[in-house]
Amino acid sequence: MAEVKKIATRESFGLALCELAKDHPEIVVLDADLAAATKTEIFKKAYPERFFDCGIAEANMIGVAAGLASCGKVPFAATFAMFATGRAYEQIRNSVGYPHLNVKIAGSHAGITVGEDGATHQCCEDLALMRTIPGMVVLNPADHYEMTEAVKAAYEYNGPVYIRLGRLAIESFNDPDNYRFEIGKGITLKEGNDVTVIATGLVVNEALKAVKALEDKGINARLINMHTIKPIDKDIIIRAAKETGRIITVEEHNIIGGLGEAVCSVTSEYCPVRVDRIGIEDVYGHSGPAVGLLAEYGLDAAGLENRIRALVK
Repeated sequence: MAEVKKIATRESFGLALCELAKDHPEIVVLDADLAAATKTEIFKKAYPERFFDCGIAEANMIGVAAGLASCGKVPFAATFAMFATGRAYEQIRNSVGYPHLNVKIAGSHAGITVGEDGATHQCCEDLALMRTIPGMVVLNPADHYEMTEAVKAAYEYNGPVYIRLGRLAIESFNDPDNYRFEIGKGITLKEGNDVTVIATGLVVNEALKAVKALEDKGINARLINMHTIKPIDKDIIIRAAKETGRIITVEEHNIIGGLGEAVCSVTSEYCPVRVDRIGIEDVYGHSGPAVGLLAEYGLDAAGLENRIRALVK
């Protein structure tokens, strides 16, 4: 098993970009005056001539990225998720999505684990917004090793990609020696037949701890890491629905429009079963320590264990 790294996926993103750029001179990086926070500063230090700080003008940054893509470059445009998917939504839709340009958008500081920045910056709507854009691939990696591979996969995919990045440092659980990332393919982390838990992003590790604890209490839960929200892995969802008869989704995102509804759309069409959604329940977040907020919203391991046990019973 590889070293367990405690690192934020935003930093993993910056490191992966820098490594990938060694062999791919067409990669360029854009940021909106937040390079220190999004960790694109790692790339900036290594390749200053390929880094463009567009200032606090996120909509313009997306337009610049679209122009670079039209000239054969592969731009990665990064800023906070709230600004990338909220403020620049129109430009992503019309300038990137509509012409299906090869632009990669990184939304950092997503979810409630932005912490003390509070509700205005805690973007729990980004996955929903990006899912609605035709042709947009939506990725939400769960740890350092998965983010590293997701960045490579995003580069190799010819078309628009949204990658969600987290602020909070989290422990890795994947083994890079045996790990394989494929866009649109979920990963079964634990087998089980009583219920299926499908989680995405930062809370996958919390869900993993929860289902292991539940096993000691007689609940044998299957756990799926759904790192790709779009295109969603229909096959793994349908198989889980047929074999366990019950699904619970877990996400650090509004339960409206995110992973839960993506899973519901599959089950309702192909294999109707009960689906319970655990996430941010149509409310705004508020300022507070990231770890404390996870606990408050029931998204830490203890909260998930209690919620899943109650739903199964």
